[in-house]
Amino acid sequence: MNRTPSRAARIRNRLFALPLAAAALALAGCAAEPFVVPAPQTPVMAASSTPPSPPPLPAQPPTLSPAQIAAGAMPSIVKISSRHSLGTGFVVREDGWIATNLHVIAGADELMVTVAGRGELPVTDVLVADDEHDLAVVRVAATGLPPLSLGDLRAVQPGDAMIAIGHPLGFEGTVSNGLVSAVRHVNDQLTILQISAPIAPGSSGGPLIDDHGRVIGVATAMVARGQNLNFGIPVTYLKKALHGVSPVPFASFVKAVKAIEAAQQPARSMPHFEVSMLAGCRDDDLRLVRAALEVSLAASNGSFSRGEYVLTYHLVEAASIDVERSLAPACAGPKHALADARQGAERLSDAKAQAWAVHDAFIGVLDVIERRLGGAAGKKNGGR
Repeated sequence: MNRTPSRAARIRNRLFALPLAAAALALAGCAAEPFVVPAPQTPVMAASSTPPSPPPLPAQPPTLSPAQIAAGAMPSIVKISSRHSLGTGFVVREDGWIATNLHVIAGADELMVTVAGRGELPVTDVLVADDEHDLAVVRVAATGLPPLSLGDLRAVQPGDAMIAIGHPLGFEGTVSNGLVSAVRHVNDQLTILQISAPIAPGSSGGPLIDDHGRVIGVATAMVARGQNLNFGIPVTYLKKALHGVSPVPFASFVKAVKAIEAAQQPARSMPHFEVSMLAGCRDDDLRLVRAALEVSLAASNGSFSRGEYVLTYHLVEAASIDVERSLAPACAGPKHALADARQGAERLSDAKAQAWAVHDAFIGVLDVIERRLGGAAGKKNGGR
């Protein structure tokens, strides 16, 4: 069952597995030059070209209040949606370039970008698909859009004020203020921003903006079981990506993603349990277990369809633990089945495979419960 995870999946795994107390700060570890997004008439540089050496850090512009920042940035914030997903993006060039997370756009057959005053516009091209840093830049057919100013990571320090703007759970244009908790050097290829401003599903891909009104990062992840632990990808990586765009029609991107996902589909082993496993379990207990597992599966479907496999795994893992604790000692069979599934999942390195492992154990337990309680009762109560 162990398959090589994608780079984006490995990043999300590292974010959630990061030993925060021991991670070193990297206040100047990812230097970045002040950046101006190429004007529309400027030829796009080849992917292999090297950005110029960074000049000295420029003088800081005036400090703005959160209300001033939000008022100035809001026209540049967009909603990115498909039939099964919702995310945030922001304008980086006036002729329709939109930055977001790669996981926001991957897996969708079609994407609509809702632009203030323009309505819904379909994504026509994918310009950047950076799976190393979970970043993407897409294009819509629009001109005259207001781009946000991109900042410089060298000016970012722990304790700096910042705001995040996104669409958490569909609540559009939500502004959250907080602090840069840390600039964390994960390894030589990855530095991340730890922030206190909350991130929820729907906010992924939104800008993290400093108190001078400049984008310093892109919201990308949260720790579901952590206390206000949220992360963003530094703007450094976005600026570098904008130097080497490779336009691909969105339809071609969709086909490529589907081919990659098919190749990376984790091996699955659907368990089959004998009814004797339920010896010692009362029917009322089994009905409660069935209801809890079905609610968990329904709740995790959305995060799984969005490609948020780490979050999905934590959701089903937490449900498994809750069910085990709720069962009487005499009802040992389901407890052992769920515990074994969690222990097996913990040995896997890919969050998607981990989520499938616990999911399939849920299905196996639901199946044996249905056989014990009877098919008619199962259908009446929403059984599988």
